[in-house]
Amino acid sequence: MENQIWLAAEQGGEIRPVPQQRIMDKVDECMTRKDYPGVERVLKYWLQEAKAGRDLRGQLMIRNELVGHYRKTGDKAHESAEDALRLLRELDYEDSVSAGTTWVNIATAYNSFGENEEALALFEKARMVYERSVGTDPSLLGGLYNNMGLACAALGQYDKALALYEKAMETMEQVPRGALEQAVTCLNMANAVEGKLGLEQAEGRINELLDQGLKLLDRQDIPRNGYYAYVCEHCAPTFDYYGYFAAAEDLRTRAEELYERA
Repeated sequence: MENQIWLAAEQGGEIRPVPQQRIMDKVDECMTRKDYPGVERVLKYWLQEAKAGRDLRGQLMIRNELVGHYRKTGDKAHESAEDALRLLRELDYEDSVSAGTTWVNIATAYNSFGENEEALALFEKARMVYERSVGTDPSLLGGLYNNMGLACAALGQYDKALALYEKAMETMEQVPRGALEQAVTCLNMANAVEGKLGLEQAEGRINELLDQGLKLLDRQDIPRNGYYAYVCEHCAPTFDYYGYFAAAEDLRTRAEELYERA
């Protein structure tokens, strides 16, 4: 907060912080209804409020959320990414866990757009910050390893990707209700094994990973909420691809039922 107060004083005004938790609650509410336009409206409204109130920390949080939102909708993520990186510099946060989280978020978006070399460079920066910071939340590390693995696999670095996925699985064991992220990692591992060995040679291992992913998705300690619906919907195409048609349809049905209840 000290840097932000100093910057606000330099700019000639007091900080009026935006209510970050309230914003996130509203975004989660829209996501549960799969109301993506609503997510964008909420975030863009509060971004203007954060700018008017000279709340740089609030702007950074909202820009991060917009990067994630536009990654899902395939639209305008680069503008928010560039602003988030600028805010990190203005706040002098580039050696912080907050910087690592921002880099992972942006890198994940770049990966989804096929910009994998740029993504990998940001993942490496985030890894350095996370691994040297005492007390980094295991969920942050697990997300980093999983998403960094995707960039490596996209670049044909399958051994590196598989090693990162193994680290993601181990790390998410420490996270309460980390089974959803582990399920996603299982499917990512299946894709990497296929990339490395070819479908015929990798078939046995792929089936093991898919079965493990299904068991994780079936765990009863996982809340059946909007995020669970999103993960089920996200995983279904991979099960379809490998011929697990009944499982894929079941996951889509679970997601649809949860969206309808919201």
